[in-house]
Parts: sequence; C-alpha cells; structure tokens
Amino acid sequence: MYVSDPIGDMITRIRNGHSAGKRSVMSPYSKFREQVLKVLQEEGYIRGYRVEEVRKDIRQLIVELKYMENTPVIRTITRKSKPGMRLYVPCDKLPKVANGLGISILSTSKGVMSDIAARAQGIGGEILCTVF
Repeated sequence: MYVSDPIGDMITRIRNGHSAGKRSVMSPYSKFREQVLKVLQEEGYIRGYRVEEVRKDIRQLIVELKYMENTPVIRTITRKSKPGMRLYVPCDKLPKVANGLGISILSTSKGVMSDIAARAQGIGGEILCTVF
C-alpha cells in the first residue's frame, strides 16, 4: 500500500494506539521513521521500538507505547510540516511547545533531532511534528 505521508501515517498510528489503550502499534519500516522513533524514545515519550522482519526484505517497526498510571505519556502529537506545505524554521525562530514542556522533532542537515538538540547545535530545519 502506498502512503503519501509516511511520518503522518506513523503519528496517526501512535495516536490511535493510545486512544485504543494498546501497548504497541505496528508501522511499515523506513530509516526516516526509525530516526523519528529514536528521538521519541530518547525524550521519554515511548517505551521503545524494535524492527521485525515479516518476510525476506520486508520489515516493520513495533512501537511500544508508554503509559503513566494508565494515562498515555503523549497527550498530543501533531504533524506540522506536510507534503503539500513544508515548514522550515531557522534556529532562532524555533517555537516552544507548551511553554517548553513539549518538543518539536526536526529534520536538519545533521539528521533528525529534537528542538532542544537543534538549539544547542545552533541549526534549524523542517519541523516534522510536535509532541506534548
């Protein structure tokens, strides 16, 4: 199945998994999706993820969702930059998410990272999504 917005698809799967109270969700594999999941794990929004081989040369990501006292850790996760409207921001214009309580995930020239890491390195990029 062809998906025109793979990151948006993965974000929707995570959001729907939390709404349904699932412990994990599956998403087709790509290096870019894996990098976004790595940032979510490093920032403590998901328990973890793993790559599973379904068939020869076909892999999928299993995302283990995180809950605190049966409440999802991710309250909101929204896609910002979309295929039809890319959103590029320089370092000094990076927005604070929920007054600094949330994060933005950016695609930069140095890879996928959180807005905190991008500010520390002094680089901007494309805002993929915001998480709170």
